[in-house]
Formats: sequence, C-alpha cells, structure tokens
Amino acid sequence: MAQNSSTTVIPPLPQGAGYGICIGFGVLFGVTMYATTKILAKFMNEVQGSEMFMTAKRSINTGLIASAVVSSWTIAATLLTSSTWTFSYGVSGAYYCAGASVQIILFSVAAIELKRKAPGAHTFLEATQVRYGVAGHWIQIFYSTLYQIFNCVNLLVGGSAVFTALTGMNVIAGCFLLPLGVMIYTLTGGIKATFLADYTHTIIIYFIILAALFTAYSSSHLIGSPDRMYELLRQAAQVSPVDGNAQGEYLTMQSLNGIILGIVIFATGWAAAVDVQLFQKAIAADPAKTMGGYLLGGLCWFAIPFCLATTFGLVARALQSSPSFPTYPRQMSTTEVNAGLAMPYAALALMGKGGAVAVLLMMFMAVTSAFSSDLVCVASVITYDVYRGYINPKATGGRLLKLSHFVVITFTIVCSCIATGLSQTAIGVNFIVTSVGIICAPAVIPIACTILWRKQNAVAVVGAPILGTITGIACWVGVTHRWHGQLTVDNLGTPHSLLVGNVTALLCPIVYSPLLTYVFGPQDFDWSTLRDKIHVVDDSDVQGITKEQLEQQREEDIMTPENNARMKRSRRIATYASIAMALGFIIVFPMPMYGTHYVFSRDFFRFWVVWTFLWAWIACLIILILPVWQGRRSLSLLCRKFLRLKSDTSSPASESGSDAIVEEVNISDSASMEKKA
Repeated sequence: MAQNSSTTVIPPLPQGAGYGICIGFGVLFGVTMYATTKILAKFMNEVQGSEMFMTAKRSINTGLIASAVVSSWTIAATLLTSSTWTFSYGVSGAYYCAGASVQIILFSVAAIELKRKAPGAHTFLEATQVRYGVAGHWIQIFYSTLYQIFNCVNLLVGGSAVFTALTGMNVIAGCFLLPLGVMIYTLTGGIKATFLADYTHTIIIYFIILAALFTAYSSSHLIGSPDRMYELLRQAAQVSPVDGNAQGEYLTMQSLNGIILGIVIFATGWAAAVDVQLFQKAIAADPAKTMGGYLLGGLCWFAIPFCLATTFGLVARALQSSPSFPTYPRQMSTTEVNAGLAMPYAALALMGKGGAVAVLLMMFMAVTSAFSSDLVCVASVITYDVYRGYINPKATGGRLLKLSHFVVITFTIVCSCIATGLSQTAIGVNFIVTSVGIICAPAVIPIACTILWRKQNAVAVVGAPILGTITGIACWVGVTHRWHGQLTVDNLGTPHSLLVGNVTALLCPIVYSPLLTYVFGPQDFDWSTLRDKIHVVDDSDVQGITKEQLEQQREEDIMTPENNARMKRSRRIATYASIAMALGFIIVFPMPMYGTHYVFSRDFFRFWVVWTFLWAWIACLIILILPVWQGRRSLSLLCRKFLRLKSDTSSPASESGSDAIVEEVNISDSASMEKKA
C-alpha cells in the first residue's frame, strides 16, 4: 500500500490479477452456462428455441425471480455510489441510497398487469406496438435502448475504473474484457442462463458483504467493534464536519445533502423502469410467482447498498487518517471520490490485498450480471419488436434465434467503444447514475400508463416523454448556470442542480400525458386486444423440439379465468404492500430522526449495526436457499437421470436406458402441461 503524499495510489495487486479475473472468470461462467444448457437439454429436454432463449418458457419460480431482480438493480453504481455517499454524508447516505428499493416494489404492479393482459408477450414493447402503432412503439424503443446504453456503459466505466485502481490494468482493456464472458454465456444460454448466472453472482456478493461486516465490526484490529467505529466516526466529525448535517456529525439521519441526493437517486432510479429488460423478468416468471419474486427482490436488494455502504463507506471515513489507508497522509481527492474509489480503498485498508480481491470479484459480478440482463433484452427488442414487427412478420424461431445472437455481439462491442471514450473524460460513474434520470425518466409515466390506463393516446405517449426530457434538461442547465455561472461536469453534478433536473423530468409527464390525452381525445383501449394480437412464436423449425413442448408453448398464450383471478388478487396485494413499504421506507422510519436532528447514541449505533447484520443475513439466506428449495424436484429428477445414464452406459442395455430417460422426460413435460391446464 502506498503511504505518500503523491496524488497517485500504487495499485496493491498486479495487472495479472485484473486480467485473470476478467478473462478467467468470464470464460469460467461462459463454459459453465454452456455446460448447464447442454445438461438441461439432454436430461430435462430443454431445447434452446427462440421462446426458451427469450422467455425461459415463462416458468421461473419466485426465488430465481427475486435473485434476478436483485441482480438487475445491482449495478456498479449501486456498490460505488452508496459507499461514496456514506463516506461523504455518514449513515444517512447508506439509507437514502438504498431507498431506491421502493421502485422495485412499486414496479411489481405493472409487471403483474403485463402478465395478465398479454400472457404471450416476449417484450413489453410488443404491447406498445399493438396499442399505439409505429410512433408510440418507436419512441419507447428509443428510450429503453437509450437507458440500456447508459446503464451498460456506466457498468463498464465504473468496473474498469476499479480494476485500474486496484491492479493497474489498462482501463480500455477493462471496457472490452469485462463483458466478454457475459456475451459468451448469454449466447449459449439465453435468458435462463442469465437467471442462473444472476443467482450465482448475487450469492457471491452477499458472501463478500457478510465477510466485510464481520471483519469491520468484530475481528479487525483497526476497528473490530461497533463501539470503536462509533468513536472513530465521532473523531472524524471533529476533523472534517459535514456541512448540512446535525452538529456536523456522520452519525445522523439529519443530512441536507444526504436527503437531497436521496431524492435524486429516488427520482433518477425511476429511469430504470424505462429499461424494458425489467419486464423480461416478469415475462419469464411463472404467472403465480411474479408478485412474490418482485416483493422479495426489492427487500433483498435493499441489503446490498445499505449493508455494503454501512461497512465500506463508514470504514473509509473512519480510517482515512490511519496509516493503513491507501492515500495516507493525504485525504481522498475529489476525483477519487467522484470515481467511487471510497469502497475499494476502504476494503484495502480493512482487509488488505484480500479485500482488494473481494472488491474486484464483487465488481465483476455486479457488472456482468446486470450487463447480461440488458443483453438479452436488447436482443429481444431488436428480434421481436423491430425485425419480426416490421421486417419479417413470419420469421421462424430458428431465424430469430440467429438474429438475437448477432445483436448480442454487436451491442456488446458498441457499449465497450462508448465506455472507452467516456473513460478518458472527467465523467465518472456517480455523474452518470445521477444524471441519467433527467434524460430517460420522463418516459416512466407514459410507459406505466401503457399497461395501467386505457385512455392514454398515441400523442401523449410520444409527446409527454419528449417534452419531459426537454423541460428537465432546460431546468438542469438553467439552474446550474444561474447558481454557478458556468457549465462544467462538477457544477452539473452538484446535489441541488441534480435535484431540480431529476424531479422536474420525472414529474412533468404527470401533467403532459393527461393534457395531451384529453386535448387530442382519449383512446379508451380494449385490453383484450393485447391477448388477441400477441402470441408465442412457432418454434417447430428448431432442431430437437418435441410435439409436447410445442403444445406447452401454445398453452402459454391462454389466460385461464383461474389465473386471471389469481393475478388480479396479486395485483391488489402488491399495490397495498407497495404503498405500505414506500411509506415505511420514506416517511415513518427516517423522517422522525431527520426532523428531531437526532445524533446517534452509542446504544442506538449498536442497534443500527445489529439491524445491518440481520438484514444482510436474511437477504442472503432467502436468495441462497429459496431457489434451491423451489427447484428441489427438478434437481432430484436431474440427479436420478444422470445416475441412471451413468449406470446404463456401463451395461449392455444402455440404449434402452436412454430411451427410458427420453420417455421419462416426455412424461414430465406432459405432467407439467396438465398442471398448468
């Protein structure tokens, strides 16, 4: 570790560690997902047709849905920004940043409605095309794809910056190597591979968070207990008090800039709902499991930014004056803070080189899992919404599958090139994540109304987001110039400027959409049109697919009265749960402490740490155990078939044994169809 006054921190790990993780783990996951796909095809009769590639035959259970939701929201900024804000503003930064989980829970209502009203949909945008025609369809494709580019570029910029800081790895190489393994396992396994990879990645992140918690608050010789952390944070407040915090302390929820940035992340976080890949999770879900998956996913996701920032964010602030800190004896520079390096520096100070490796693994997992979700979604949109929608409406499953593979490769290269350019500028991960909402969030209200409000017309769905983006950018740039006199990245990234821009962009369409709807005449859309016009694809030309599987795909087009009633009930429960949890997260818990200017006592900070441990443990156990428990019958069946094949290959009757396996799989498929019926 460097201990000098220069502005450069010597990387604690060799370049080989960075390249080894990027390439080695990327290839490892790619080969693992490829092998998994082949095993499922052989023993579970899962053929990788276009429907399986894009929707996993709409069969994913609650546990995998929850892990996929957690993974989709866990981007590089989730890890870096939450720790940065906690380093800058104290415990309030961890809590207010994690408040974005409310959006996941509220999003579940729209996800359920899409499943109920368009059971055969492959993407949300198919419903947009049926309802609004070409103009409405293309405007939502534009906003969704724009956000996906922002998101994927942000992943690569943030991930490569951390790899460069800790290993000295070339930042441009990081932009191209980080998505390499993602591209491989997405090509071989489709959306089901992303679900399985999401599960693996999320579990590793939780394990690292728990290891960091135990190290910081129980075993580290630098801190080792909540009481010692409490003392160090009180001392830090004496040396570097926080403007706008109660008594300048880090141990308070009364933080002006903290709550402003909390509002910013809440507003800009809604831009994620523009990314229709989030609907892909709902489309791939078993209809009865959608609500539970999203509610559990929202609660479990909260643990990642909150627990991670309560560990590394506070550790960075507590140890910044310690000789163990990488920048000692100087403070972290503004450039380092904006690049999100508080977390890797804290891990290095707390856990040594092991901490640096843990951060690299965590960043790799966060980048690759979120990137894979957007890859599948972009492939779905280009394949179904553009190619099948406008170029070749009668395209078969085999042709669509080949096109989706081409899109995956092309999109990866484009994002890597853009990330390379941004990595050479002053624009960092914190700036991207807090400003993307100004551009993309105006499409949230029109997208929600597409599936929730029958009266919104095509003029509103096109005009409201465009006017919202123009209004948001104008207010953002205008107030920045008024307050600071010039437009720079630093000035545009100040909390107050971001607050005005993001809130204006998000709320403007609430006015624009109804106004344009009633000025030009409401639509009064018939929801049954979606079920009549959106159907599953004919995969009969895909090699290896069986008649039973084709029949099962046709069953997915049908919304039975029982399923419809069940999903209406799920929608009501999700609505009430979303409102209750939003009030709890945003008002009931934090506002009394904010309003009373409460500074944590030693006992209350102990409770805060215990609460952090409990939330991390519960979230980890849910994500670890629930998918395995729900898939226990399939896992058991897979093991039995594998053992039977192994024993049959060593006997003369191996051919009849293989026939028995195929027969058992077909019986299994038939039983699954009967159960759904």
